Amino acid sequence: MIARILYRNNVQGVLKYVLGKDQSTILGFQNTYSDTDTDKKFFGRVLYHLGNRHGSERRYVHISINLPRGERLNNKDFFELSKAYMQHMGYGEQPYIVVRHHDTKHQHVHIVSTTIKEDCLQINLSNDFKRNVATQKYLEKQFSLSPSPETKHDKELPIFEMPQFKNQDVNGVKFYIQDIVNNTIQKYKVRSFKELAEILRPHHIQVKTVEHNGRKGVSFGIEIKNGYRSRFINGYTVHPQLSGPKLQKVFELNQKSKLLPMVKKRLEKQLRTTYSLFRTINPKDLPDILKLHQNLDCRLSYNENGKAVDFTIYDKSGYVLTSKEIADDIGIRENQELFESEYTRMHEESEQLQLEMQRCIREAYRNTYQATRNKTLYSEHIDRMPIMSIITEMAKLERSKFLIKYMHTDKEKLGDLIQAQFDIVKDKLYTTESAREEQKLNEKAELIKQVIAKQFFEPTKQTGVLHELIHSLGTRYDNGTLTYTNSQKHKVNLDIGTIPVPNKIDFYASPGFVRENEKVLDGLLNDRTEKEIKPSPTAIFLPLMFPNLYKAMAPIYRQRFDKLTLKTYHKYAERMHVPFEKSPKDYIEFFNAKGFHFERREEKLCIASIYSKEPVSVPFPKKTQAYLESSNDLNKILNNQTETLADIKTDGQDNLKSLWSAHLIERGQYQKAAYLYVLEGVTPNLPLQIMEHHMENGFKEALVAVSRKQVDAEQGCLLRRSAYALSSFLGGKSFKEEEPFNGFKDEMTDWSKYKGRGLSI
Repeated sequence: MIARILYRNNVQGVLKYVLGKDQSTILGFQNTYSDTDTDKKFFGRVLYHLGNRHGSERRYVHISINLPRGERLNNKDFFELSKAYMQHMGYGEQPYIVVRHHDTKHQHVHIVSTTIKEDCLQINLSNDFKRNVATQKYLEKQFSLSPSPETKHDKELPIFEMPQFKNQDVNGVKFYIQDIVNNTIQKYKVRSFKELAEILRPHHIQVKTVEHNGRKGVSFGIEIKNGYRSRFINGYTVHPQLSGPKLQKVFELNQKSKLLPMVKKRLEKQLRTTYSLFRTINPKDLPDILKLHQNLDCRLSYNENGKAVDFTIYDKSGYVLTSKEIADDIGIRENQELFESEYTRMHEESEQLQLEMQRCIREAYRNTYQATRNKTLYSEHIDRMPIMSIITEMAKLERSKFLIKYMHTDKEKLGDLIQAQFDIVKDKLYTTESAREEQKLNEKAELIKQVIAKQFFEPTKQTGVLHELIHSLGTRYDNGTLTYTNSQKHKVNLDIGTIPVPNKIDFYASPGFVRENEKVLDGLLNDRTEKEIKPSPTAIFLPLMFPNLYKAMAPIYRQRFDKLTLKTYHKYAERMHVPFEKSPKDYIEFFNAKGFHFERREEKLCIASIYSKEPVSVPFPKKTQAYLESSNDLNKILNNQTETLADIKTDGQDNLKSLWSAHLIERGQYQKAAYLYVLEGVTPNLPLQIMEHHMENGFKEALVAVSRKQVDAEQGCLLRRSAYALSSFLGGKSFKEEEPFNGFKDEMTDWSKYKGRGLSI
């Protein structure tokens, strides 16, 4: 099931389209004098009257609910599905009509309503596209429909396939053009009708423009098998956003973008860098070379004799640029000496090849060090690693495979090339890392001094927690000397007297939590802003990892810490709830189930936490505030919070362990969460609906697998450490969340893709 939504400032055209088709059935009305016998003209007047009581450009709404091909619902069930959808989306009390069309191979209905209520106020449209994701998922289960995909992938369009339509299949032609052109406009930053025509040519779509009274119109046609060519269809008829003037506006914005000169400069640098690697390049190899070396998509242009004469870059930024647009002297014709040969061969004595070799060696060092899980310092790892281990790791790298492919050399000569660069890279890396580690250790020592001098801890508890403070920074203290926990290589003098050593350390300090802890402590001590500190969502779990440290923190610092981490975690949790959140009620209940509650302070809604030691709360942004206030029963929902929070405390889940378990599950770390449940009985603080999703998604299997294992004491200790480790899966800059699939954000309804590009709905 996929639902799509469009907002309009006029309703007559929408009603004419929805009610004007012969192959249609009115399933019913809602919130009018009759669910089945309401007069269509009267209904139109009602919508017109309500909508014109507000000046919004989004005063009318047109929704289509589409089932996958092969799935069917009878009229009664489809009407019930539509009513449930409108209720969850906040239109339950608005007048609307549900019309079923029978002109396509997939079953679908159209719903028309207004966003303006009887009190002349507009329904709050905040998060409507996000709520649609959750509403779709909820209704798919309720009506036993196939689930929509979790993530939205780039759509592969049918290139070099001749579309097949019957002469009378006007709708098929229109929808094919709409699908291809919409996707093209979203994918590429097209700058002219000529460029659009070139991109659409492989899809057999032709573009024709005409000027009339200073306005440029556009129409589209299709080449079809057996010599048939479809009639040209006006762009506005294909889709309102594909009219000539609206496309021209998009083109002009793309041309004026400040990004374009930067893209050209970057591409020029990338191309010149690649050229400097080679003695000769067969033009036919250029697309493969640029893809492997620079991750650039390149397409060649040929003359009438079949010879490659130019190329076009389809950049990741969306711009499509010919060689002339990038630089006058960078094309194939302008570099005959490089491109005239039929063979592709690298320049083995080039400086660029040496740099590429050095990059491969550095990458191999990093990869082998990550495999050691930071058991030693990086500089010590560099010093100890033999060249053969580095060469073995290099063989796995994509960069190395690219170099070997086009060097055309034997193993002995390749070994000599690597050997020549190995010592250079090793010495430089070792020197750089040693200096960095020494500087970092000095910074840690200064941080410890600041903690003591600024009375970061309560005076009566400071002496007792100094050992845990040093431990939480990944360091060790002995007789006035500070060293790293995993090495004695660097030493810094630090005179803080004798420190009592506790009987045991409660939790394993993983490198990830050590880095997060140091970052947060430094920020709190030096009054840095949230933007300067850049805490991760896992900062809220630092009191779990270093309990004595954060219990002893002075109230003024602990209050700042609680507020900082609450704000950061709230932003993260908001994103995680998106696929399940159907309404403001869900928004509040999901946070309640995790141990967070909402309260009013000075007429503002704020979020607070049961995990905070100090009584702190964070106010919501205006948009979120308006979204929550749009709920008709907000006060009732807020009053029900106490019951949920009381249940959490009764079940013994009012602790950060339960929230950490929930965090692991949300990030797909099911096995770690399962070990926590089996070994320590930690139940995750998650809403039932989200918990059911993860149980179906693999958590149930993880629980069964872990429960069947016979875990001895030593193995259990290692597993606990793994469950509390951070650096193995969090905090890395390379992690990128997948975008939840959104049925609304499809084709021309993907508003986010039109920001600053001239398309507005």
